[in-house]
Amino acid sequence: MSPKNVEPRLLRAFLAVADELHFTRAAARLYVAQQALSRDIRRLERELGVELFGRTTRQVTLTADGARLLPHARRAIEAQDELLAAFARPAAEDRPLLVDVNSPGLVTEQVLARARELAPGCELMARYESGLTGAAAELLAGRLDLSFGRFAGLDPAVRARLAQQPLRYEPMAVVLPDDHPLAALDAVPLDRLAGETVYAGAGNPRTPEWTDLARQLFAGRGIDIAPPAPLAIGKEEFRRIMTKYRNPVLTGVDFPAMPGAVLRPLVDPVPLSPLSLVWRKGRKHPGIAAVRAAAAELAEQNGWLRRPENGWIPATDALIMMTRD
Repeated sequence: MSPKNVEPRLLRAFLAVADELHFTRAAARLYVAQQALSRDIRRLERELGVELFGRTTRQVTLTADGARLLPHARRAIEAQDELLAAFARPAAEDRPLLVDVNSPGLVTEQVLARARELAPGCELMARYESGLTGAAAELLAGRLDLSFGRFAGLDPAVRARLAQQPLRYEPMAVVLPDDHPLAALDAVPLDRLAGETVYAGAGNPRTPEWTDLARQLFAGRGIDIAPPAPLAIGKEEFRRIMTKYRNPVLTGVDFPAMPGAVLRPLVDPVPLSPLSLVWRKGRKHPGIAAVRAAAAELAEQNGWLRRPENGWIPATDALIMMTRD
């Protein structure tokens, strides 16, 4: 029997699993329980009369029918999003905008502060959570309005539905225990990390774009990425974990000071973390315009988009950082 109606929620569930190929990560992305997500996928499979995913204890794969559904599901959800946006009430422009600035003390806070000056009538609320991959799902779902991060690290299908504006080539650094042998250096040459195991967010479903950047940077240099571990929240927990495991942590040069640790920039070459302002494509709002204007102004004033001659950056990132929406 042919399906008569397919709820958009079921298609959104399918797309999340198809993008992640992992039910736990897809559930986290949609902010639903894994059991509820699995239930929706089974219901969609029953309604369509096909099996969409191959499931084993080790992996999730798209079946041929799943691959056939994928472009249709994307078009259907994009059409629904466009319909909802077209009939959004004008009063929505008065609601507060939620801006994910990642962490306190970063240049993203400067952008937000300047945007508030440029648009005092807009309520721009800050949120402090890391990970553009996690934020991208919320941007597309309308639960978040703006975020910052490495745009090239997103899945191409997700990038196609988002807009970005380059903000900064941020030099990268490592956080070290204050008694680590490399802590005595003013800057750490990249080859001095050979033989080290460096924490770069492996296993964090919100930040795979950061782990991927680290993997490309460390390739062929004898530097290992630390295995997945729970994220340390709070300065005291960060200090405890660093004291216990003593792994250098890959970060940006603006990472806030932590007890019992020192921040050292990386050199020879200077690895760059490409930072973009990101929002949902087609989203119009005076507050978004203000944040974009603030980002462009501060990038120009501070030379954030001047790439150092000895800077390292993946080719795909370099290309994206030369464009803007």
